Amino acid sequence: MSFLNDFVLLLKARYPIIYISTYEEERIEYIIKYCTKKYVSRAYYAWDFIDGYQGNPNDTGFAARNPLEALELIEKLTPETPAVFVLRDYDNFLKDLSVTRKIKNLSKTLKTQPKNIIIISNEVNIPDPLKEIITVVDFPLPSYSEIQEELKRLMDSIKQEISIKDISSLTIACQGLSLERIRRVLSKIIAQYGKIDKFSASLILEEKKQIIQQSQILDFCIPDKNASDLGGLDIFKEWLQLRQTAFSTDAINYGLPYPKGVLLVGVQGTGKSIAAKIIASEWELPLLRLDFGRLFASLVGQSELRVRKMIQIAEALSPCILWVDEIDKAFAGAQSSGDSGTTSRVLATFITWLAEKTSPVFVIATANNIDWIPPEVIRKGRFDEVFFLALPTREERQAIFEVHLSKFRPGKERNFEIGLLSELSKDFSGAEIEQVVIEAMRLGFNENREFTTEDLIISIQKSVPLAKTKSKELKALKEWAESGNVARASKY
Repeated sequence: MSFLNDFVLLLKARYPIIYISTYEEERIEYIIKYCTKKYVSRAYYAWDFIDGYQGNPNDTGFAARNPLEALELIEKLTPETPAVFVLRDYDNFLKDLSVTRKIKNLSKTLKTQPKNIIIISNEVNIPDPLKEIITVVDFPLPSYSEIQEELKRLMDSIKQEISIKDISSLTIACQGLSLERIRRVLSKIIAQYGKIDKFSASLILEEKKQIIQQSQILDFCIPDKNASDLGGLDIFKEWLQLRQTAFSTDAINYGLPYPKGVLLVGVQGTGKSIAAKIIASEWELPLLRLDFGRLFASLVGQSELRVRKMIQIAEALSPCILWVDEIDKAFAGAQSSGDSGTTSRVLATFITWLAEKTSPVFVIATANNIDWIPPEVIRKGRFDEVFFLALPTREERQAIFEVHLSKFRPGKERNFEIGLLSELSKDFSGAEIEQVVIEAMRLGFNENREFTTEDLIISIQKSVPLAKTKSKELKALKEWAESGNVARASKY
């Protein structure tokens, strides 16, 4: 159900106290007014601490700076009078004993009356005594159609014509922003360039990056890698290529469901993180990185709120790529945490969303330790596929050397004995091979000469790969991969 349908249902069902968390005060109040007028025919009262009640001439200014008195107005109206009372920032007063008691008393009487109290706040902050009687409703960011309507209205106001294609591109670029943010950034573009066109999308993207960073939950990453930057993993690359147009209009019209995501398991340095950037780059989609550690807050209930906010942002920005790096560490924390189940609840919410989401959010999760991940996460339904990224074979190591040598010495990679280097670097990961090349470059630089194959060999001999220091973990991971529960990312 949409927010509008859910909200109207709560009003009609006479839920006494509804709590809406949002930064878009103006937008939510517009929707509340619309619903009260069209669907339930109730009077509208709005209160804040500074100005008291506004909107109704008979009560203008009533209960200013008096939150308890704001509740008393509800009792003054006759039981038969239909009304909706919007209380702005009222969460700041909920811990007051008199307010708590008053709300409890009101909740009993309002169940039989056509009245609702609606609390609007930036954050969910409900004391334990009131959790049973207050209903929390998530308010989504503007939909595609809302944004498009706002853009058309703005174009009409500045008397500028713009093509349907450009409107569509700008609408997609604005997804994930509040209407107020959209208005501000578009006003800035008009003030700076005098018009809005298809090139404005890049400026909107910069604003979006700032918003996401301010959320302190997600990072907006620049996908600076492509398929040529990743040596080997041919099966995985083919899998991605087959789904490259999965979010297109043609795929939707064909009836194809959106791909859910992929879980990449392997030792450090095998290219799992690079793969996330490659997917975003090849599919030309925004890349959001989730650090699970940021989801956990000290205040009770805040962690659950943050995971909901993360999901809301990701879905608003869809189609997009959500990169969950080292998801295994989050599950390891859930097993050892003494946080009264907060970690488990957050992870359960996330897992449920993975299974049930219908939005075009492609989740790519990476993990190093499969023992920490519950079986229900690995099974199909959460992810489309689970890939095992083994240490590169000789052929893949050769390809990785070619990638890095061509990056640092374009056109000169054939000057090196790559076949010999790939033989000598057995058990080296892709990241370790890159460090071998960099170390060889240091040797050459310090002697004021070009680095050679000999420098690379010396660098290999001086390095101890992770596979040797953590041989037990690697052996266990290989045995798990050979059990048949996972797909191999490489042909070799």
